[in-house]
This record gives sequence, C-alpha cells and structure tokens, in this order.
Amino acid sequence: MKIFIRFFIVAQLMLTAFNDSRADVKLPSIFSDHMVLQKGVEVPVWGRAEPGEKVTVSIAGQNKNTVAGKNGKWQVKLDRLEGTNAMTMVVRGKNTIEIKDVLAGEVWLCAGQSNMEMGLGGARDSAKEASSADFPVMRAFRVEHSSQVAPADDCAGEWIVCSPQTAGKFSAAAFFFGRDIHQRLNTPVGLINASWGGTLIEAWTSLEGNSTIPEFKAIAAILAKPSAPGWDENAAAALYEKKLAAYRSAADKARAAKAKLPSPPRKPVPARLNKNVPGNLFNGMIHPLIPYALRGAIWYQGESNAFVPHAKLYSRQLGALIEDWRARWGYEFPFAWVQLPEFSPLNNYGLAYWPVICEEMLKSLSIPRTGMAVGLGLGEADNIHPRDKQGIGKRLALWALADIYGQKDVTWNGPLMEEYKIKGNEIIISFKHAEGGLIAKDDVLKGFIIAGEDRKWFKADAKIKGTTVVVSRTYCPNTDNDKNLGQRSPVTDKIQNTSSVVGLGLSPIAASATEDEAGFDLGNTPSIPEVSEPVAVRY
Repeated sequence: MKIFIRFFIVAQLMLTAFNDSRADVKLPSIFSDHMVLQKGVEVPVWGRAEPGEKVTVSIAGQNKNTVAGKNGKWQVKLDRLEGTNAMTMVVRGKNTIEIKDVLAGEVWLCAGQSNMEMGLGGARDSAKEASSADFPVMRAFRVEHSSQVAPADDCAGEWIVCSPQTAGKFSAAAFFFGRDIHQRLNTPVGLINASWGGTLIEAWTSLEGNSTIPEFKAIAAILAKPSAPGWDENAAAALYEKKLAAYRSAADKARAAKAKLPSPPRKPVPARLNKNVPGNLFNGMIHPLIPYALRGAIWYQGESNAFVPHAKLYSRQLGALIEDWRARWGYEFPFAWVQLPEFSPLNNYGLAYWPVICEEMLKSLSIPRTGMAVGLGLGEADNIHPRDKQGIGKRLALWALADIYGQKDVTWNGPLMEEYKIKGNEIIISFKHAEGGLIAKDDVLKGFIIAGEDRKWFKADAKIKGTTVVVSRTYCPNTDNDKNLGQRSPVTDKIQNTSSVVGLGLSPIAASATEDEAGFDLGNTPSIPEVSEPVAVRY
C-alpha cells in the first residue's frame, strides 16, 4: 500500500508540474536576449499559453494585448520600431518574461548548405578579420540542425553579439554580408543562420512547395527509400556505440602521440529523418522561424544538387522554394543567391552537373525581387569550400544596397549575356550591365570554348571589344550553326577572369537552345571534347 501511495503522489506531482508548465506563457527561442527585430514594419510576436489566457507584449512604449486560442497559440503585431537604442521586451501572462538588449535593425535569413554554414574561422585572413570584428549591434541567431518529419513550432538556438571573441561563431558569408550592410547603413543587423552542409534544396522546401514540381514524386520516392534493405535501428545503434568506443580509444592514442585526431563515427539516423528527405529541413529549421519579420533572405546552396540526376530541375526547385517561403511569411521579401564559383568536380567527384546548376541559377533571375551574386573568380579549383567569403559577402551586400536599400552610387550586377550573333567563324556576344566596358585579369580572356554542329568542343580564342566579346576558332567546323555554340569557364585550375570595369565577374553563359534525347539543354549537358584539354564539363 505504501508503494502505491508513493507512486500516486509522485504521479500527481508530475501531472501538476506539467499542467503548471502549460499555463506559463512561452516564446520560441528566436525571441531571446540580444535579438534584432526588423525595423520599419509590423513585427509579429507569438508563442503559447494556457487556452484563454490573456497575454500582453510590451516594448518601446507599446502594449499589445491578446488571448491564447483553444490550441494555446497566440500572436500580436507590434507597430513599427525605429531607433538604435537597446530595448527590453516584456511578455506577461500568468508569468512574466523579460527579453533584454533588443535592437531594431535589418534582419536577414541566411540559409543553405556548407558554404553558408562555414564559420568565420574558415575564411581567408580569418584571424585578422575576427580581431577587428567589434560590431556590438550586429548579431546572429544560429538555428541548430534539426531534421523533422512534421513542421516544428520551435528550434534550438540563441542570439550572439558580434565581438572578436564571438565572431568565429558567425557564418563567414553572412558575416561579411552583414558587416557591409551595417557599415554602409549605420544600422543594427540581425543574421538568422539556417544552414546545414551536404543538403539538397528539396529538403529546405516544404512538401507542399515541392509538390508544385511534377517530377517531385519520382525524386521523393528515391530519396525516401531506406538507406539499406533490412534497416534495424537497434542494431545500427549498437554498431555506432562500438565504433564510438574504438574512436575514443584511437583519439586518446593520437593525443598522446600529438598526432592528427581521427574522424568520429556518424550517429545512425532512421531513413525518414535523413536531412535530405524532401521537406525535413523546412520542417525542423525554417518553419519554426515563420513569421519572424525579415528584410529578406540570402541563399548559398546548390553544390549537392550538382551531383544528382535531377540537377536540370534546379531553377524550378529554387522558384518553388522562394514561392513557398514567401507565401508562408505572407509577403514577397527580397531573395538573392550565390551562383556557384569555379570548381573542378572531375578531379574529386566524377562527372557532375556543376554547369547545369550555374545556368539554372541564372534562369531564376526571372523571378521578381531576386538577385544573384556571381561566384566566378572567387572559387578554388580544388576546394569546394573556397575561403574568399569576403568577396561572396560583398557581392551579396552590393545587391542588397543597390536593389533593396536604393543606394544610387552602388553597382551590384556583373555582365550578363544579352544576345549573340554569328559572323563567319566568329561569335560576337553582347552584354548588359557592362557600362564602361569589360576587362580581363592579366589582359587575357580565359574559359571560352566553342563547338559546331558535330558537338565537338574546342578551346576558343576570345577578345574584348568594348562591351562585347568576340569568340573564334579557325578550325572548328560548322560554326555558323548556332544550335551548338556555348561558352563555359573550364572547371580546371583556369579561373574564369572576365569582369566589368567595377570588378564584378561575368556569369557563365550558353548560346544554345536545343535539347538532346535526355531532355537537357545542350548548353547545360556535360560533354567530353575531343581535344587535348583535360576538361570534360563545359562551364
């Protein structure tokens, strides 16, 4: 009897504690100390409380009242916030929450895979950059990795104030983007970093957003398959513990010998929770942020999609993601992405569709209120994680300053092909956004290749004439057939080097419009030229 009574009392205490916790007003983790709220717009604030509970949100002289619904959810909208002084937000219900050191500024969602995730420590001159990173009104919120099968209401993370001691925790690309915005506009900046290396774009788009692409069903079926027949979660967990014990032993020996530490084993994940299952990262890392007020979003992703058979769908996938996010936030916020820089996938990964992704990104500029930072000239041929994140951040910031913030003295767009004409054995390519002319590093144009209708590609001669580039190859047959002409930057150690006079690089282009049997645009399809060059992918 004593045992029963004890158990009953403990159970009652646990139930009481649970009910009490439900009665408390709660906020998502993004509403926390040091946060930055978007200035100049209505700002949603939301959370949970006991159904019917009265909730008041107070900040900067505003008091907004509401009542939690039957599902316990509540939301208010703050009037426009201005100024640069720190504020305190107070949320009152049956309990009181104080959020301190709140700023009003420019808030940007910074999403993507490893090149967005890369910390400042991986960037060029990282020690020097960190030592001067004393920007107390620039803050970052890092969304912890989370792959979920259903939309989550919250995520783990915290706001970090930028200083020489904390700058290493910032995404490098986001840091340099945010720093330029902060310094140019003299305003606080909030950077929400939702990134995870090795991820596909379809994982960042909701299932509903993905479903707008007819081919999605086939892709989803492939990605949703178990990682191996007969998957046994318990057996996988036991094997992981065995590998972990071996790793710890090897690591101890390496430390004693002052040798390089081995890589730890990866924790097994059920196939349905794999980070690349369509919708999973939207559910775990984007949905919890909605509808936090944003100025816009920057996107650095595409590398993983360059190694899958459906790479040719990328422009439609990017469009679906943008439309999906905008619809859920409820407004057409600005969105820009990084067009992938040069890289030699053949050297390390085998045949890939790197050029396809670049051109799919270029196509996506037809989407309203979007921009693209050309990555060419900032990459490293043998490194998929180039260190020049200063250049990436700068080019993204130039777009935002010129196109979003209306800075008239800022040029953000590099040369883009406008049209081309065939004249004998020459192709004359005209460009827009090339006011003042074009320039070439080392005064030599690199990266142009040319083909005739036989689809054999050759390294081409190219020269600048004002705002045009003249491409020729005297022994390339049938160059008067424009169906098989293209321009790519070789994905070897020869860095594409054409830019405008303001130093903004030329985007990869193609002058081809036909399709092959597989349905790829011929300007996008990997091709092996019958020449002595060791390049197999046109770029």
